[in-house]
Amino acid sequence: MHLLYLDDSGSISDPCQKHFVLAGFSVFERTTHWIEESLNTIASQFNSSDPYSIELHGSPMRSGRDGWKQRATLPLRIDTIKKCLDIVVSKHPNSVRLFAAVIEKDAMTSGHVEHAFEQISTRFDMFLKRKYNLHDDPQRGLILFDKSSTERRIQSLARDFKYSGHTWGKTANYAEVPVFLDSKSSRLIQLADLIAFSIFRYYEHSDDSLFSVISQCFDSEAGKNHGLYIKRT
Repeated sequence: MHLLYLDDSGSISDPCQKHFVLAGFSVFERTTHWIEESLNTIASQFNSSDPYSIELHGSPMRSGRDGWKQRATLPLRIDTIKKCLDIVVSKHPNSVRLFAAVIEKDAMTSGHVEHAFEQISTRFDMFLKRKYNLHDDPQRGLILFDKSSTERRIQSLARDFKYSGHTWGKTANYAEVPVFLDSKSSRLIQLADLIAFSIFRYYEHSDDSLFSVISQCFDSEAGKNHGLYIKRT
């Protein structure tokens, strides 16, 4: 099974922010253990006796919240985020693909989350279809989210896309409706958070220090980028 871990970055209700991002990465199920091990190794640098007590989240790490200011200097915190992102690039370049929807909030009056989810869920569905058609890979997919207040709406949308259809047809390659996890218990959801945060920093603040690490990892085929969607005004 191919798993797609997603998280969001940016606040729809914050008038000071111009963008909302929903993003993450897909990975074959047998690879998840090795990604978790790599992330645990990074986290253990800050608490070797209990690495699971260290949560790897982009905004707190960069700002110094949640104890991060006491753990490390800003340059070290940024370097740690880059090391986490580099796991996608250097250790699993052929098995991990990024997906993201970047929404300029002024481009829509409402429905930002729904629009972003429609874009990503259909693109991941097409990725699974392409894997089957081009590479004889019959694996189904499953989307895993960080827990949020949009849980019921996202699950309802997923059912609608499968049975009633979306803008471009119907999804056909999902094993189940999206599953919501507590990020404290999932290193891979934490990695999705770091990816979403890095993309948000790039589009919101023109800061490519993190985005540049992963910018070549979006889902693509024959030179065509399928994984990155941008909604502009």
